[in-house]
Amino acid sequence: MKRISSLGFCTWSLAFLAALAATVSAQTPSPSPYSKTNVIVYPRVNVSPWYEVAPNWPQRPPDVCCGAVPGVALDKVENVWIHTRTNMTVQVFAPDGRYLRGWERESTSCVAHYIRIDKEQNVWLADVGLHVVRKFSPDRKLLLTLGTPGVAGEDETHFYKPTDMTVAPNGDIFVSDGYGNSRIVRFDRNGRYITAWGKMGNKPGEFSLPHSIVCDSKGRLYVADRNNIRIQVFNADGKLLAVWKDLIVPWGLFVTPKDEIWVCGSSPMYWRVDPKYPKAPLGCPPKDQFVMKFNTDGKLLQLWTFPKAEDGQEKPGELNWLHGLAVDSKGNLYCGDIIGKRIQKFILKK
Repeated sequence: MKRISSLGFCTWSLAFLAALAATVSAQTPSPSPYSKTNVIVYPRVNVSPWYEVAPNWPQRPPDVCCGAVPGVALDKVENVWIHTRTNMTVQVFAPDGRYLRGWERESTSCVAHYIRIDKEQNVWLADVGLHVVRKFSPDRKLLLTLGTPGVAGEDETHFYKPTDMTVAPNGDIFVSDGYGNSRIVRFDRNGRYITAWGKMGNKPGEFSLPHSIVCDSKGRLYVADRNNIRIQVFNADGKLLAVWKDLIVPWGLFVTPKDEIWVCGSSPMYWRVDPKYPKAPLGCPPKDQFVMKFNTDGKLLQLWTFPKAEDGQEKPGELNWLHGLAVDSKGNLYCGDIIGKRIQKFILKK
């Protein structure tokens, strides 16, 4: 037998071991990317805008309380005006939350609803207790009264719990009349009656609680038809242009200088009778709280939800019957609620 040298034997052994290792490696599957031991790392990038409640906003003096806040508006320097169901009934805050001033409630019959500030910086208040819409100067000089104070009705000089008002680019005034009636009423800039349209119902052009109204730069009107779970769009003459339905129970509307239509409210729901609120409109209590932003064609551009608070246990950042909103030039939200009895600022984050 031929004798193998030690060097040759070592060479042969290494070659054999290498071949054996290759065979074993070929028979052993590589770790699966779907195995339980493989940790998937997602890129933690916020691709959607989000909001964070501003701490300690606003700073209200000890002798100024806050009730339900149905209305929120911004003036030209973005001071925040609220219409609240207490004294002071109108309260004004700087963007950083400092309390600036307030208006005392003139009588216990007043029931605050929406507040608007027009391009001339006049302040408009809807009062569902007095059945009027009034226009004031910023220093509270009464400039115009629509409706008859303390008297409900449905004609050229009476409302029945009017909810909101908006001023068109040409100065015409439109009032959503509202809780008691189911119509939109148009006046000229001097308060002279022009026309009205709408009646109770759920067909196109009809209303079941026209709860809020805004006007864009082209004079189109957007009406929160709350109980019908829709927003109806009209021209100035009352011609129906569009219906955005089954998206939100709309409580409040706000339009930005860019004609972005913001809506606050809650998810569509069926009618139910809550023993706590037996005569309340649809959505009381709401099952959730959120805001939506649309363009003028009704395309949804953004949606953001907020935690729904429990009655009497409201925490910062939660909302309880979100009723009115305003949006500043930085995209920050100001939200007023009814049961929570407060105004909160939510800072836009990107």
